[in-house]
Amino acid sequence: MDPDTFRSDIGVDIYWRRRMAALVGVLVVVAVVAWACSSTSGPDDVRERDSAARQETPDPLLTVPPTVTVTPSASASPTPTPGVTKAAARPRRPGEACAAPQLVLSMEGQGTVYPPGIRPRFVLTLVNVGKVMCTTDVGPRAMEMRITSGTDRVWSSSDCVSGETANVRELARGIPYVKELVWDRRRSGDGCTADRAAALPGTYVAVVHAPGLKSRKAVFHLR
Repeated sequence: MDPDTFRSDIGVDIYWRRRMAALVGVLVVVAVVAWACSSTSGPDDVRERDSAARQETPDPLLTVPPTVTVTPSASASPTPTPGVTKAAARPRRPGEACAAPQLVLSMEGQGTVYPPGIRPRFVLTLVNVGKVMCTTDVGPRAMEMRITSGTDRVWSSSDCVSGETANVRELARGIPYVKELVWDRRRSGDGCTADRAAALPGTYVAVVHAPGLKSRKAVFHLR
């Protein structure tokens, strides 16, 4: 072997060994520095990192729950309250006094214009529309016919009546009680006398009243 070549090979080998040693030394220094940095992070640093993590994570016990609004359903029905049961009306017995709802009162005039000397005539009708026979007073005070002219009370069947005025009648179902009244064309009042004033020509209105009942008006004229 050529001596020069041998020396050249030895030099190259020494060169690469030195390079490897330098590289290993650098790696050792880097490892030592990394170890030193990690060792300086003590328990305090760990606690600070844990505290920061806890601050970032909300405590479920301290979290305010969302407010929930309950809207009642439109189809929900209110709880029914106990009602008061109305007592059934006692059936009426035959012969008892007639109640106003059982009776129908009407009156018709026999004319609308009465010449001088002709007395106005009226027909009163009372009908029992109830289920059983009943009794009622059809006397001149209980079933009163009144004649007026405007606001002037001219005549009443209850005026100038003396003695017993009651006239109780039995009214069978559907059978009318009929009564005719004749007006003598004179005025009446509480204190009637034999010489009563005559009614003047004009327009008059006749109406019949009974307890809880009233007939339709009948308009007529005196000449």
